[in-house]
Amino acid sequence: MSNQQEVGFATLAIHSGERPNYSEGSTGDVVSPIHLSTTFVWHDPSRLVSEFDYSRSGNPTRKAYETKLAAIEKGTYGLAFASGMAAESAVLQALTKPTDHIIGFDDLYGGTRRLIEKVYTGLQISYVDLTRIEAFEASITPNTRIVWIESPTNPLIKVCDIQAISEIAHKHNILVVVDNTFLSPYFQNPLTLGADVVVHSTTKYIGGHSDVLGGAIVVNDPDLYEKLKGIQNNVGAVLSPFDSYLNMRGIKTLAVRMEQHQRNALAIAQYLKNHKQVKKVLYPGLPDHPQYEISKKQSTGFGGMLSFELHGDIESTKNVLGRFKIFSVAESLGGVESLVELPAYMTHVHVDKAIRESIGITDTFVRMSVGIENVEDLIADIEQALGDKS
Repeated sequence: MSNQQEVGFATLAIHSGERPNYSEGSTGDVVSPIHLSTTFVWHDPSRLVSEFDYSRSGNPTRKAYETKLAAIEKGTYGLAFASGMAAESAVLQALTKPTDHIIGFDDLYGGTRRLIEKVYTGLQISYVDLTRIEAFEASITPNTRIVWIESPTNPLIKVCDIQAISEIAHKHNILVVVDNTFLSPYFQNPLTLGADVVVHSTTKYIGGHSDVLGGAIVVNDPDLYEKLKGIQNNVGAVLSPFDSYLNMRGIKTLAVRMEQHQRNALAIAQYLKNHKQVKKVLYPGLPDHPQYEISKKQSTGFGGMLSFELHGDIESTKNVLGRFKIFSVAESLGGVESLVELPAYMTHVHVDKAIRESIGITDTFVRMSVGIENVEDLIADIEQALGDKS
């Protein structure tokens, strides 16, 4: 779809990458068809019938999806992968070499930590509180290649100033990678703030229904794109045509879903703030969140993720989680259904206990992915799980 900036997000999300074919003899599909063929014919050994030859290298359905991804992220090039971790791995393979140094948010997702520390073992990584610009600057070394940002972070919901970090990073020839999974392209576009690479676990809000695994990368720079495209093709961890179709379908309702996720999350955060069982609530849409003003400056919304810490101990916290009826105790996030989990024992169990606790992930720290159910039902479920409010 041309003139992307002349239409709104929802229009872009629905129409980018797929338009009916009006040519004579076409079927006129309104929705991009699922191209399951793994190989494509040639006119002769020197000339392809189309731009596609083999589905690992390129597939019509995946291309439509990658075009849509780039459009909603306000980028130029999109790449779809079989999982979020495959997308992250492609970034590390394409853009780093052994002995390079990475600066990562101190609250980096446990799987990202594990990937860097256990798979890319030659890389050096420093975990830094990126809410403190001076701490970021102090951590830069001559071989720093990437600063890896999540904003908001998982699960402490910390927000950093992406534009300020990007300006400093670029002075030192450092690439800025932003994991935009929590806010989705609907609420935040890191490339417009100076980031070089945006990554997503599309399993989350982009897919939106907890039924399709996927990852994505979006960039503007053609040289970065060629490097990342080379890894995508040569390693082959590509998204299947059917999963590309499901993610495209998810994107078409992203705008309406994100608005409802946010409405519900804000109401629940406000409810939890006043509950005697709750020690603290972390949600960037609350005015007392430490980075509330930064969030308002660089994002158009606050998303559907929140965390809170309970009074008590691990056993009482497990008992609370066991009493939920609508919320499911499960990992992952971003689906239409509400989920709740205990990071110290689930998503971040592989992070050393001392490190977890030093940054605030205690045994009574709870992460909540707020779905799009009726918020009154969700609050009632939380109330009965926590017990008497008075």
